[in-house]
Amino acid sequence: MANRRYYSIRTGKNPNAAHFGLDTLKRLLRHTYLSFFYDKGYFQEAFGYHCVDRGFVPGTLGYDIEAEIQRRLRKPLPFEPSKLNIEEYSEDDVFDIIELLFDCVSKPTKGDYHAYNDCGMHYYEFDRETGRREYRREVNSFLVDYQAGYELTEEGEILALADPGLQSLLDADLPGYDPENVEKRVQAAILKFRRRGSTTEDRHDAVRDLADVLEFLRPKAAKYFLTKKDDDALYTIANQFAIRHHDGRQKGDYNVAIWYSWIFYVYLATIHASVRAIKEMEGKES
Repeated sequence: MANRRYYSIRTGKNPNAAHFGLDTLKRLLRHTYLSFFYDKGYFQEAFGYHCVDRGFVPGTLGYDIEAEIQRRLRKPLPFEPSKLNIEEYSEDDVFDIIELLFDCVSKPTKGDYHAYNDCGMHYYEFDRETGRREYRREVNSFLVDYQAGYELTEEGEILALADPGLQSLLDADLPGYDPENVEKRVQAAILKFRRRGSTTEDRHDAVRDLADVLEFLRPKAAKYFLTKKDDDALYTIANQFAIRHHDGRQKGDYNVAIWYSWIFYVYLATIHASVRAIKEMEGKES
């Protein structure tokens, strides 16, 4: 039920429903981590546990968890697994920890209850895939409303959400056509465009990469799908607005943030349509 949108949210009457700030993100992350995962043993495999008889039993991160986190993140951060003390974290710190926790979470499946002094459950078998899936679902239930909106992907990387109404285009799979020249290049461009902290240059490169894919598809797209007028328009955009080349004849006095976003989705949609049209026509010819 974590993703259910209640009445005041659905109707737009709740001013606190979306685009909350960093303090709220920290509170929701701590609550989710402690209540739904840590207290239920989902981090015992990684962080270990304390036993009244054996003392601290280390997990996969070893005896010094803070040192291991510093080794992975290349920066020192205060970290107590039983508290998730993230009060002083910056946004980058919080996002790093969300991704690191994704790497560490695993659902406990087998264990023994240590009754002496009510020591608790000591688990010894875990299901990492299920744990990550459950963690991702819960974290995404509030990441979607942090600032402009983010999501934790299946690979454990935080990416910015698409512009309103365009998420389905980013999530859609391209039909198998040419993995090296089309599918892999498109996926890399999408990641470059959506990655948190992506710069204007990153987004420019992502648009250029999609233009290169269109160039690869151009001969067959022109044959099966695009009219000459459409074909000329798409490549005029790329060549005259400093996307694929750079010289004094090109236009540069435009809002690049708005422009790159618009042309990125135009190119992505055109690639999807072109690949489907090409495959359909090639299938009829075979």
